[in-house]
Amino acid sequence: MSVGELSRRSVLRGVGFTALGGVAGFVLAHGSDAAKAKRSTAAANSYGPGPKAGNETLTTLAELSDGGGVVTQGVVITRDASGDVHAFSATCTHQGCTVAAPSGSGTLDCPCHGSRFDADTGEVIQGPAVRPLPAVAVSVQGDRVVRG
Repeated sequence: MSVGELSRRSVLRGVGFTALGGVAGFVLAHGSDAAKAKRSTAAANSYGPGPKAGNETLTTLAELSDGGGVVTQGVVITRDASGDVHAFSATCTHQGCTVAAPSGSGTLDCPCHGSRFDADTGEVIQGPAVRPLPAVAVSVQGDRVVRG
């Protein structure tokens, strides 16, 4: 037999090792955290909190300056110059980092990869994110901003 030829035994041995490696890889991957089902409370991109029950106080109007906002409990809450309150998931839709509260710039900036979102609409202003921040339902009750 020359060097370039494969014996039947070598081919069968190679197929056996490949199959064994595939089974071992499947068993390891199947037991990993990535293969487990996500919580029903996970957001659409599997990062951050999902929806919660209403009437939970998130912040107060006094904490929201015009053009500013706060990040609390996985929600970024903003207040525009006309006094309207807006709320979005604080989880960047690019890779799940928490966006920063606006500091008067009118944008919600992700510190990880530079995505920027409109503080009034949640729409993407600058990528790499391509999806807007999901809106979170809030209402103003007296001086409190509550979920729901």
